[in-house]
Amino acid sequence: MRLTATCLLAMTAVISNATEGQTPSPSDGRRLSPLVAIADEAPPRLIVDAPLAEPLTRGLVFIQYRTEHLRVVPVFGIGALDVSPRIGHLHITIDDLPWHFVDASGETVSLVGLPPGAHKALFELADPTHRVITSQTVHFTVPVQAPPTVFLPSAPGRASP
Repeated sequence: MRLTATCLLAMTAVISNATEGQTPSPSDGRRLSPLVAIADEAPPRLIVDAPLAEPLTRGLVFIQYRTEHLRVVPVFGIGALDVSPRIGHLHITIDDLPWHFVDASGETVSLVGLPPGAHKALFELADPTHRVITSQTVHFTVPVQAPPTVFLPSAPGRASP
């Protein structure tokens, strides 16, 4: 028993010396915990990328975004203003239309069915009461698409075109 205790103490000393100067923390390289309130939070930031190039050539508009110092979640109302870390959502307006839609997913925004030509998408980062905090506009052009080629099977007894 005494030998086992001596071996354990020796191993502990070796491990302590091997990790000296390192910070062995599970939170290394991670953001702050979403379970702890943050005093003096930095202002929220919105970063919106241009649409993904390859899908845009096919008329599909996929726009990726991210936020800093605000988590995008589907929680609304005045009570949610006291949540820390800060939460919110996005209002997205296409081509200055008089209405917008809300995105609370935090995922890529998909816009399909836009006609060919120049467009813009206004991304507004909003708090849980829909008050806009910051915004960014993305300009893009949906190219003219060639009509899809349709192959119809020939009817029995008829020649194929």
